[in-house]
Amino acid sequence: MTFPSKAVFAAVALAASAALALTGCSAGGSTSTTTGSLDGSQLLTIPREDMGTFDRNFNPFANPDFPMTHQAIYESMLVYNPADGSTTPWLATDWEVAPDSTAITYHLREGVTWSDGEPFVADDVVVSFDLQREVRGGFDYIESVTAVDPLTVQFDFSEPFSPALLDIGQQVIAPAHIWNDVDDPTTFANEDPVGTGPYTEITSFQTQSFDLGKNPEYWQPEKQSIEGIRVLAFSGNDGANLAAANGDVDWAPQFIPNIDKAYVEKDPEHRFYWFPPTGSMINWQFNTTKAPFDDPDVRKALSMAVDREQVTQIGMQGYTTPGDCTGLSGGYDTWRDDSVAESCTWTERDLEGAGELLDAAGITLGVDGERVLPDGTPFAFDFSVGSTSSDWVSVGNVIAQNLAELGVTVTVAAKDWGDVVAGYENGTFDSGIVWSANAPTPYQFYRGVMSAETVKPVGEQTFDNYHRFGSPEADALLAEFAAASDEQSQHDVMDELQALFAEAAPVAPLFPGPEWGAASTARFTGWPAEDNPYATLSTRSRTTVLVLTTLEPVVND
Repeated sequence: MTFPSKAVFAAVALAASAALALTGCSAGGSTSTTTGSLDGSQLLTIPREDMGTFDRNFNPFANPDFPMTHQAIYESMLVYNPADGSTTPWLATDWEVAPDSTAITYHLREGVTWSDGEPFVADDVVVSFDLQREVRGGFDYIESVTAVDPLTVQFDFSEPFSPALLDIGQQVIAPAHIWNDVDDPTTFANEDPVGTGPYTEITSFQTQSFDLGKNPEYWQPEKQSIEGIRVLAFSGNDGANLAAANGDVDWAPQFIPNIDKAYVEKDPEHRFYWFPPTGSMINWQFNTTKAPFDDPDVRKALSMAVDREQVTQIGMQGYTTPGDCTGLSGGYDTWRDDSVAESCTWTERDLEGAGELLDAAGITLGVDGERVLPDGTPFAFDFSVGSTSSDWVSVGNVIAQNLAELGVTVTVAAKDWGDVVAGYENGTFDSGIVWSANAPTPYQFYRGVMSAETVKPVGEQTFDNYHRFGSPEADALLAEFAAASDEQSQHDVMDELQALFAEAAPVAPLFPGPEWGAASTARFTGWPAEDNPYATLSTRSRTTVLVLTTLEPVVND
């Protein structure tokens, strides 16, 4: 499953009905994506597998994961590409970082206008950061944002923060002249967005599909080769996968089981996939505000009962590899301390060792072979997961079967993703599957899973650290990392953070999250791929705009 970062939207229609809605679905005309002539006006068609219906809400702050909002409509000052580690200047052309990492100055691109014709200026950046912090929080290290002149904006920090360049640079920017007049930015639906992106015009909007046309004022008109974008709503992987198999979409950024047979073999001349490893880690999280999950030995015992080879081979179709107790396998291999990974064993299956840890915690086997808590109640809890995510439901089923061998009852509570995430955000869940931030360094990962500064009380909404674990020692190390000005010092601190993570086990890493992506060259060419990794094949990352401004439509002779 390709999943939005820290947010989801309710999917209320059946996958079958969504698939049926594709019959005869147009792409820039009356023909389907797989038939008819290609004259260059065809729309790039993309499924969204976790939304059965669309509500017209393009608010980039309160509703950031609505399709194409952060990819086609609003842009950032720069674009970081985890596939090759490159950084592309975008709304900013260059920048200066203070030697002590306490400030950054960005120089904005001249000649950029908003889609309504108004000029893009530094005040837009200032207002966007004010709104982001008001609506969703974050950027706590920023002390002030100042428009030095119309094309220069300066960020001053309350403390040294070396990861700030990309952290700030990838925040989307919205127009001050629109948002200054918005009374409540948390509820404003922004039905007719004004952006600097390549495709901003809502040319059609229905509950199960919408179309975006070209921004008439785009600052790179030569890169608007495709006519527009069509997004289709599905309430699960199954419907989206059927559409991909039938050729009703051009881009399939979701989990597809047995992808070679189910997708590629149906048109091997044109279809391909690419799952580059990134920095995102998929973790089994436990609500540490609830006993016995507040005990690190219990968390380690539960992790030790999991057969990660089964999880990755059965649950994830072999598309990824088991994670380890540093949390940094996959895209963070260059940061990973092998000595830490080799010294801890709680991500390796060991039922006997797991049982010993539970016994020591007073969670013992009853006469019926089921474990009971010290008060005599059964050790049973939920594994929360979205019912439409067939891959992650499979992962949950494997974990439940593994834990049954330990005498622990895990119920795979597959519900609507909106309900699942609400439980995460307010702290009422037991356990569940969660994804970490994909960032250039592991700083954001460790901050998200161990920082006491990110812990919110149960009942108070949070968009990070759902498991509510905090370590003052981690905060001190994170501050030391942020203040480090050279890479060797950062690596030294990161080694200490890995050791702390291995000791505390705040979450149980399962596997690196693949960056799902499959596509067809039948109607569009210029896709990123392993031999041309200019972007990932994700439709939800900041690099998506690089794809949208590179693709070329196929035109029949």
